[in-house]
Amino acid sequence: MSDPAQAITRLLDIMARLRAPDGCPWDREQDFGSIAPYTIEEAYEVADAIARGPDFPQLQDELGDLLFQVVYHAQMAEEAGRFAFAEVAEAIAAKMVRRHPHVFGDAEQRDAAAQTTAWEAQKAAERAARAETGTLAGIPAGLPALTRALKLTRRAARVGFDWPDAAAVLDKLEEEAAELRAELPGADPARLADEVGDLLFVLANLARKLDLDPEACLAGANAKFERRFGAVERALAAEGRAPGDATLAEMEAAWAAAKAAERGG
Repeated sequence: MSDPAQAITRLLDIMARLRAPDGCPWDREQDFGSIAPYTIEEAYEVADAIARGPDFPQLQDELGDLLFQVVYHAQMAEEAGRFAFAEVAEAIAAKMVRRHPHVFGDAEQRDAAAQTTAWEAQKAAERAARAETGTLAGIPAGLPALTRALKLTRRAARVGFDWPDAAAVLDKLEEEAAELRAELPGADPARLADEVGDLLFVLANLARKLDLDPEACLAGANAKFERRFGAVERALAAEGRAPGDATLAEMEAAWAAAKAAERGG
């Protein structure tokens, strides 16, 4: 096994060399804004490697890519005289110790629910120390929209702003669907976008009330669509045809057959 300290030092040295005046022109041109999309992409690739089994060789590779993103941002911050990688590592270490007094301090051991409550209380105190006021403060704007909707409504629910149960959310969903339907004749893009947004927001709430992750639900639906549409393509290919050569009715019949096959008949 490699020495962690040596491995990190080598990576930091490589990053500094890439950003040096005689380093890589592309790397030298980047800034926080231009690198941020790559950071998000690498995080998703880590999640994808985990979802595939996990695929440990791929996971190792993707974790390396994600670590490189952290090092990249830290290098740019150091160049600006703000902070360096060591401060990033020290800050997260201190935060984890602070948020786990039942492990690193004198607080008594708690069950999972009590630990979650204590964790949220600590996070609230940290937000207050950063002068972030309001129930919804500190929820990153860059999160995927469904995930952010989940976090926003969880936060609001803690202070009592919530539907009583999933059935009430379903009632709201029907109301929002009716409002969207009413906008269809006019087809005003802004109005339609507003109503579709409301519908998606309510769906995120419904998932929360059912103790589900809306992003995971949609990811599962995406995978199911890919799987079944692939079956449609294979069924048509067996007849020497492509989807563009088939009617909608023929594709729907192949889709129904794929769906039935998945369900065992």
